Amino acid sequence: MAQTLGKANYAASSARAKSRKSSLIDKVRMKQLLQQDVNALSASIADSGYRPDLDVYASRLDGAELIEAALSHNLDRDLAEVLHFCTGAVRDQVAIYAQRFEFANAKTVLRAIHSGADLDVLRTEILPEENHSNKKWLELTTKSKTLAEAIYNMGSTPWGKALSRLPEGSTLQEMEDALDKAYYSHALDSVSAPGSDFTLKKYLKTEIDHKNIINILRSIRQGIDQDTMAKIMIPGGRSISKETLASMTKEKSLIDAIETLVKKSHGFDSRGLLEAIEASEEGTLDPVIQLLVKKRDALLYSMSHRSPVSVLPVVHYIESKTHEVQNLRLLVRGKAAGLSNEVIKEHMR
Repeated sequence: MAQTLGKANYAASSARAKSRKSSLIDKVRMKQLLQQDVNALSASIADSGYRPDLDVYASRLDGAELIEAALSHNLDRDLAEVLHFCTGAVRDQVAIYAQRFEFANAKTVLRAIHSGADLDVLRTEILPEENHSNKKWLELTTKSKTLAEAIYNMGSTPWGKALSRLPEGSTLQEMEDALDKAYYSHALDSVSAPGSDFTLKKYLKTEIDHKNIINILRSIRQGIDQDTMAKIMIPGGRSISKETLASMTKEKSLIDAIETLVKKSHGFDSRGLLEAIEASEEGTLDPVIQLLVKKRDALLYSMSHRSPVSVLPVVHYIESKTHEVQNLRLLVRGKAAGLSNEVIKEHMR
């Protein structure tokens, strides 16, 4: 990534990120929101800093659809503002982290084209045209009738380059796996350059370890063969070796895979994994996913406080803001679907 002109404003950007983080919805307030119905939630979320974004969509949406559109709009707007107040190397590295949202949008476009999603639904619900950051994605979807056309139209973007290297006839899942690998490859290369904040590299490598664990467990549950599992592993993890990953892919059960991980990766924080996988054997992988999320949250929190004048406080704010939006979205969807407060709370970050 080309370096941004200007001096890196580590102290100023860290201070502004911490100020923004202090205004996020805290646990007490989130518990109060959990007790409300969808109609009351709209007013409460508006009072929590989302009113301008709700106003954008209020003329044509209501209920859960209104809140979801506003949440996505707010997150995009907030991210743009954060990137704006960062300068120099700080902005470069925050942009590296934030590029994951671009890769996620590329996946959304591929899924929409693959499923034959109606363009009106896409521009009104999935990628609302009121959100200016969706413009390029809507244009891409409009002029791409097939996945092959979409990949061609993505051109020289990092996601376009990654997809263009796939063999013809690749499945949608293979494309999504390629995008995951490409994002982390690009990000690790960028944060390894001279002058980069290597604490961010440490966090990204931990994310890779966690993603590989989940990919293996899902593959075992789905009966995917070992060779296919090997292809979707993301290189560059922090504490799990290639040999350990290979051993895990040979196992036939979730518990055996985790026991292999615990036995062979002494540098990896595996506390609580065996208990979580035992709970997962009864249903979904949510217990493992939630445990790993909490471990990453704790790591990022610790790193941002140990390195207060670095890029980490800004990244920590973006991650915290993303969590808030995810929690509110889950809250709204859960209420609309009639889920109990206990079930919704279990899945909140």
